[in-house]
Amino acid sequence: MTDVINSDGVFDVDDVPVNTSGNPDLNQVGRSRRQVLKGGLGLLAGHLAAPSLLTACASEPAAPRVPFTNSPRPEIGFAPVPVALEPGYDRVDVPRGYRARAFFSWGDPVEAGAPEWHPGAENTWEEQALQAGQNHDGMHYFPFPEAPNDHGLLVINHEYINSTLHPNGPSVTQGVDGQKRRPLEEVRKEQAGHGLSIIEIRKDAQGEWQRVYPSNYNRRLTAYTPMAISGPCAGGEAMKTKDDPSGQEVLGTLNNCSMGVTPWGTYLIAEENWKNYFANRDPGDHGRRREHHRYGIASGANSHYNYWESADPRFDATLRADEPHGGYVNEPNRFGWVVEVDPFDPTSKPVKRTALGRLVREGCTCAQHADGSLAFYSGDDTRGEYVYKFVPEGRFNVDNPQANRQLLDKGTVYVAVYSEEGRGEWRPLIWGRPGLAETDGFQSQADVLINLRSAADAVGATPMDRPEWVAVNPHTGDGYVSLTNNVERAVDPEQPLNPANPRPVNVHGQILRWRERDGHPGATEFNWELFLLAGEQSPPGESWKTDHEYGTINGDIFSCPDGLWFDKDGRLWIETDFGDDEAPYDAMGTNQLLCADPVTREVKRFLTGPTGCEITGITAPPDGKSLWINVQHPGLSYPASDGKARPRSTTVLITKDDGGIIGS
Repeated sequence: MTDVINSDGVFDVDDVPVNTSGNPDLNQVGRSRRQVLKGGLGLLAGHLAAPSLLTACASEPAAPRVPFTNSPRPEIGFAPVPVALEPGYDRVDVPRGYRARAFFSWGDPVEAGAPEWHPGAENTWEEQALQAGQNHDGMHYFPFPEAPNDHGLLVINHEYINSTLHPNGPSVTQGVDGQKRRPLEEVRKEQAGHGLSIIEIRKDAQGEWQRVYPSNYNRRLTAYTPMAISGPCAGGEAMKTKDDPSGQEVLGTLNNCSMGVTPWGTYLIAEENWKNYFANRDPGDHGRRREHHRYGIASGANSHYNYWESADPRFDATLRADEPHGGYVNEPNRFGWVVEVDPFDPTSKPVKRTALGRLVREGCTCAQHADGSLAFYSGDDTRGEYVYKFVPEGRFNVDNPQANRQLLDKGTVYVAVYSEEGRGEWRPLIWGRPGLAETDGFQSQADVLINLRSAADAVGATPMDRPEWVAVNPHTGDGYVSLTNNVERAVDPEQPLNPANPRPVNVHGQILRWRERDGHPGATEFNWELFLLAGEQSPPGESWKTDHEYGTINGDIFSCPDGLWFDKDGRLWIETDFGDDEAPYDAMGTNQLLCADPVTREVKRFLTGPTGCEITGITAPPDGKSLWINVQHPGLSYPASDGKARPRSTTVLITKDDGGIIGS
């Protein structure tokens, strides 16, 4: 994330670790600061196996070892595009035989009555609420049954806003009390720039995808759209505020990054860096309130960015003892959830499903077993945080749609522990279990869910290198998680090295994969391995063990894997998010979309994006002959690419000239 409004100008606060648990893995590896220097990794050779060997069996494994190679070999037939190194690179490139075009950009009309986007960003907040928001992220295509490959709904997250939202940037003043202040009109426009867009799309007579406008299906959700609260936390004291004494309804959704989809056809929004929108100006209360400090809510005069608390009081989470329910001290507890949305019912009310727990959540990816059992996987996207799954109590039943709609309100949340020999354990986060009882400071299951990070600390979860997207192979059920980076692994004493996170200065990240015991999503044991370590190609005689800049990639290099997605044929698509203006990434060019073979691990670069962007969000119709991806926060003038226009986050449509399957 870049270009946010904060007290230090423009910087990234999302990666600041707040995990002080110091949890080891089952076989903790200690390291000193001196060993972080080049060559220090060589000392690990006797303790950590190379990635391809990390699944070696223990003498008495708890679960049978199953090779990760029993997967169909998907054809990856395109010629890779080169790294984009030229200065001022301001376009999207795809392989020969493919075409990419801008399809849906910030400011495009969504709801009926929306005006056209104004190139000078003069649109009002009321107009922005009807137009596409900024910073497109996770998305999904929902087909209409009668024409699944020609007609559907495209649902797109809008993660956050840039200063480009305003004609001349944001207006910020500072009082003698040190508090930054913002005009209400600007704050309202920024809130309108968050949320979700649902747009109807269909192919025209020439077979080209077009947006349908106006459409009864088209809809915007924003940071002030009313949403219901359901599950164990609904109606509890910790969810009540002066504006909502029932604890049953919240306004809006924030920082919508990755997502998920249910088997019953609903969309799951993951609320990620919501914690940066709040401030608790009472340091003493902040320190005593783990639901604030364990998630990184600001404790000073201002929120980490945007300063909405100066114009919208519900973002001021300072305790007001003289007001009902402490004023808005509980408002942060109402964010960080999975939000379920029915894209085909524009009158439906989104629902925050609290049974899945409160995180700085990156995605909610579903795995389904033939017996109807489900698991929903998520990363907690901060350095040193954890990987989770939620297993509903009930099972999916295609013949009982009404019962399916309640599956996300009851179930068990688990957190992952990774052992050295390639075995893992899902530990349940259930109130009353060891570490999670009243004597441990947890008053109820709702308390566990609101403070899910603290609960995971208490059961000894494995701290990870920024867990982001999860993808599930449709042919094997194997799960894959992107661990984007962690420059302070083993430098921060709270984040010792562990086998799943083996590099002490991890600027490039890795992808880890696992297989549940017996292939069942409800299992509590799994096997795991490092699928690859991202980074540069190592010269002869050197490797990731001797220099953290090197990886284990078989093919085209990349850094900082973020988005992960499997297509119907089993190709693994990888999207990246690194700072292309930062020295560690000089060899990587701009951010990319790549395609990997899950059997051979060969990686080919499919797309390069404009300077300053992140490549994120990916979806396709059932036939796989179209692909949508998102170009988030381009840094120059994309999609106009004229060197003059205001840059716009954009959904890009990719097709193959011969009408074939993308990637084949």
